[in-house]
Amino acid sequence: MKKIRNIAIIAHVDHGKTTLVDQILKQCSIFRSNQIVRERFLDSNDLERERGITILAKNISITYKDYKINVIDTPGHADFGGEVERVLKMADGVLLLVDSFEGPMPQTRFVLEKALSLNLKPIVVINKIDRTDNRPVEVLNEIYDLFIDLDANDEQLDFPVIYASGRNGWAIRNLNDKRENLIPLLDSIIKDVPAPIIKKGSVQMQITTLDYNDYVGRIGIGRVFRGKLKDSDKLSIIKRSGIVHPVSIKQLLVFEGLQRAETEEVFCGDICAIVGIDDVDIGDTITDSENPEPLPNISIDEPTISMTFTVNNSPFYGREGKSVTSRQIRERLFKELEHNVALKVQETSSPDSFKVSGRGILHLSVLVENMRREGFELQIREPKVIYKEIDGKKAEPIEVLVVDVPEELSGKVIELVGQRRGELMKMEKKGNMSKIHFHIPSRGIMGLRTKVLNATQGEAVMHHRFYQYEFFKGSINGSKNGVIISMDEGPSTAYAIDSLQDRGKFFIDPGDVVYKGQIIGEHTKENDIEVNIQRGKKLTNMRASGADKAIKITPAVKFSLEEALEYVDDDEMVEVTPKSIRLRKLYLDTNERKRYNLGKLNK
Repeated sequence: MKKIRNIAIIAHVDHGKTTLVDQILKQCSIFRSNQIVRERFLDSNDLERERGITILAKNISITYKDYKINVIDTPGHADFGGEVERVLKMADGVLLLVDSFEGPMPQTRFVLEKALSLNLKPIVVINKIDRTDNRPVEVLNEIYDLFIDLDANDEQLDFPVIYASGRNGWAIRNLNDKRENLIPLLDSIIKDVPAPIIKKGSVQMQITTLDYNDYVGRIGIGRVFRGKLKDSDKLSIIKRSGIVHPVSIKQLLVFEGLQRAETEEVFCGDICAIVGIDDVDIGDTITDSENPEPLPNISIDEPTISMTFTVNNSPFYGREGKSVTSRQIRERLFKELEHNVALKVQETSSPDSFKVSGRGILHLSVLVENMRREGFELQIREPKVIYKEIDGKKAEPIEVLVVDVPEELSGKVIELVGQRRGELMKMEKKGNMSKIHFHIPSRGIMGLRTKVLNATQGEAVMHHRFYQYEFFKGSINGSKNGVIISMDEGPSTAYAIDSLQDRGKFFIDPGDVVYKGQIIGEHTKENDIEVNIQRGKKLTNMRASGADKAIKITPAVKFSLEEALEYVDDDEMVEVTPKSIRLRKLYLDTNERKRYNLGKLNK
């Protein structure tokens, strides 16, 4: 077992984790010589490949110099912190990847804090050294500052440093070394990451990840923390709730390259998968029947954002999706809870709606995106932050916001964030860019990205992560533009859109079929307006005295799912179907909307 190394790769989103793993797999001959290999091999589902982010942690193993290295690729986005936190329990060390230009970012801090609290041995990899604007010396100093800021002990501060280009497949110890392959990195893993501690006694294994197979059902993945796991042993499962019952394993699998190989026993310190336990869940302990001892529960960060999911009741209900009933939505949401431990689902007083809470808008939008691809239709109310009471006072979630923006535009960003109760913490210069750090309430971030991008002509790059709960910062006064609402159902016309362009910007194209009460654009003023978007040009039998003016329509604004969720107000909803994302008013009828707004004023 001294020949095993368990290592997790952690980094801020888009700093090159999955690309580096690709190169490690190629150079360790994991792929067959005739195998066609796609880029970002471990980003296995469509959503990960489209967005270029890792959502689910992946396990593989590589063999190098008679050593078996179990590699865990982790998500980089803080919204998937629940995933990162639990898979780190399987590791003895971490590869901390940092971009050679960007340096430590909000999620770098988030994942490193988790790793240091578990006392994992870090190896720092300054990646993307092939960038023309690289600044490795300054970045290394920033990494030291980050370690000190996180109260790293002397042993953790004595980390080895590797300079690498994950895309080009080389790693070096010193900046002047020859750039050939990843051997310096692999050697460092063997030398600097400790071997698993061997604990003798009755078996203990904790489930940290779940997989599913149509043939064998649920598969539990985890690490053996004590003893030896045999598929023939009498075993029990200790649930997170404390309930204990006997189980038997049908198959015991270990990771070999990209595959899983069946085995009869797994030793302490190795990572394996078990098949045959129907009710296996994340955090459960597999242990000896005669001496059942649980491992400490996996702590999961509390949700900070909630949304209400409801059945689609728009006029276009059932046209594009096949799963449209509240029973189907309920089953799907509760099925998600089995492996998405950072998620919470509560049934509301209405049988057609469910309150879903998560770590952030991206965390929840990934669930919604997966559901729409599975054929679901649903409607979602605007996101709401989850408030707490601390010492008898109202408290709200605060986020660390980092904005990279050209120096001359930094004033606009500071002004916009300040309007949303954001506090400027520090400002750093990176070349001709400014890196600005804020503390801002979570509710202040909703809809901020669009305003910042508009103010900076798309030059700004925003990242944020949950920081802590603090006392309520007060109301956010911000003038918000009203919306343009369709007053009828039918296809929109180019003539109508063209004649209404001075009223605002549109979210639809000519020919799009819309319904009464659907939001089709943003008004230039603060009030909502209803328009006849189906209006056509009146034709007569008289020849026009002058030629018609050429219709020039500004391209429609198209929202991503997250942007749509951030855009809607408390009297609006996002309608999500397999083919469409529409914005609509909560009440489609004009008179009902007036009654609702009157009721709000009277309150």
